[in-house]
Amino acid sequence: MNPLLLWFHKLGSPPYFYRFAGSWLPWLYAIAIVSGAAGFYGGLAMAPADYQQGDSFRIMYVHVPCAWMGLFAYLFMAANAFIALVWRIKLSEVLAMASAPVGAAFTFVTLVTGSIWGKPTWGTWWTWDARLTSELVMLFLYFGVIGLSNAIEDTRQAARAAGFLAIVGAVNLPIIHYSVVWWNTLHQAQSVSLIGPSKIDPRMLWPLLTLAFATHVYFFASVFARARAALVELESGKEWVRALASEPAHG
Repeated sequence: MNPLLLWFHKLGSPPYFYRFAGSWLPWLYAIAIVSGAAGFYGGLAMAPADYQQGDSFRIMYVHVPCAWMGLFAYLFMAANAFIALVWRIKLSEVLAMASAPVGAAFTFVTLVTGSIWGKPTWGTWWTWDARLTSELVMLFLYFGVIGLSNAIEDTRQAARAAGFLAIVGAVNLPIIHYSVVWWNTLHQAQSVSLIGPSKIDPRMLWPLLTLAFATHVYFFASVFARARAALVELESGKEWVRALASEPAHG
């Protein structure tokens, strides 16, 4: 078997993933903290004030990375839910459910910071703008997945039911992304592009991209930690879990 395919096959094994994730957790948290600190310093202390919004624009360094992360987390959740439903891979069920609370937290922060930013910019805390409304729908979808996964006693059956909701809700992702293109909205159009020139000062851009990197690394660290705990609970009767209980406490 191809070494890469063999590694992916091994990664799907709960005990192997538990050890793999545990070995990476300290590094992921450290990278997230260091890159996050660098990004915040660049955005809050080094980036120039915006010519229209002044220093109030700096909330962007929380709002935008969290907004990107909310979308990425939902895509990650829906992709794992699809894999779990089609191939019945236990780890994908666990990863899908573990990512839901993390994605919900990022989406909640996005909506709160967006409201705070919107007050001085638009003159209102909230408006039923296409981008804001579709973002709120995504938060409710996260809540639905979390609620459904906890409403059914059988853990794997609950994950499959919640995963199906996650897959159906993925139709909202392109609506969020293209809402500023399809409709006339208060929300500004996209100013950062990965494949073309960005409409933002480079001194403002690098801290934003650094913070986006930090939030993605933190997402995987948080999901790995939650998935490890879920696997231990799910496989509590297995030999490898009993072996963990007899080992000295370590990561």
